[in-house]
Amino acid sequence: MIRLGEKQKLTVVKEVEFGVYLAEQGKEETRVLLPIKQVPEGTKLGDEIEVFLYKDSKDRMISTTQEPRLKMGEIQALTVVSVQKIGAFLDWGLEKDLFLPYKEQMGKVREKDEVLVRLYIDKSGRLCASMREIYEMLRTDSPYQAGDMVRGRIYEFSDNFGAFAAVDDCYSARIPRHEDYSFLRIGDFIEARVTNVKPDGKLDLTLREKAYLQMNQDALHVMELIEKHGGELPFNDKASPETIMQEAKMSKNAFKRAVGHLYKERKIEITEQSIQKR
Repeated sequence: MIRLGEKQKLTVVKEVEFGVYLAEQGKEETRVLLPIKQVPEGTKLGDEIEVFLYKDSKDRMISTTQEPRLKMGEIQALTVVSVQKIGAFLDWGLEKDLFLPYKEQMGKVREKDEVLVRLYIDKSGRLCASMREIYEMLRTDSPYQAGDMVRGRIYEFSDNFGAFAAVDDCYSARIPRHEDYSFLRIGDFIEARVTNVKPDGKLDLTLREKAYLQMNQDALHVMELIEKHGGELPFNDKASPETIMQEAKMSKNAFKRAVGHLYKERKIEITEQSIQKR
């Protein structure tokens, strides 16, 4: 059976100018096209090729030898490339972007956000992304113990339970509701400390001790960065999380705390577009 959203091995049953048609062995009545630019050199009738199956922009079943960033049964953080009223489109490594319907979003998404999603097939038989039901797909066999520092991505908020995070984008974790996470939003990448590993393997996290322990060290790092840029950093604490992670190698929250600490000590000035050493 040809399975949408999965990789499977199919047999070449017909050659045409624009590619080859593939089918399950002995079931040639159901064929799928592999475009010519995807066909491995030297391919001939009867050869078996491993392909990923999805639908093109005209909703026709098509195959590719490219490796998508997300397959059926998996979860993955994908980048938002555009946002429309009906939903958003995500980059998943194929020619056609992956549609994330508005009703499948757990919070408002913006361009360049990275959000944790899974694949599903909608009522029209098309592959789409969903930010829902991630909790059930996360693993509970993490190698972490209480006291370990971890990195995770926020994927859901609950008034009753707190903020849910996927540590390493795959392990189930939670910031309890008594913590202050009001500054976080869906898709944020956090640094936190494990406070408890529950009997079922899920992790409890805290942001508070990380902020306290790291503030001075992070502040020193920011000052060194300013020095390397000749006394003026060409961005401030309002820059995107991606820019801060790329340039300062720390989360936006950690960067903001360090900058705030330096500002209170009157070591820096913050302008509309930069941070300057006093």
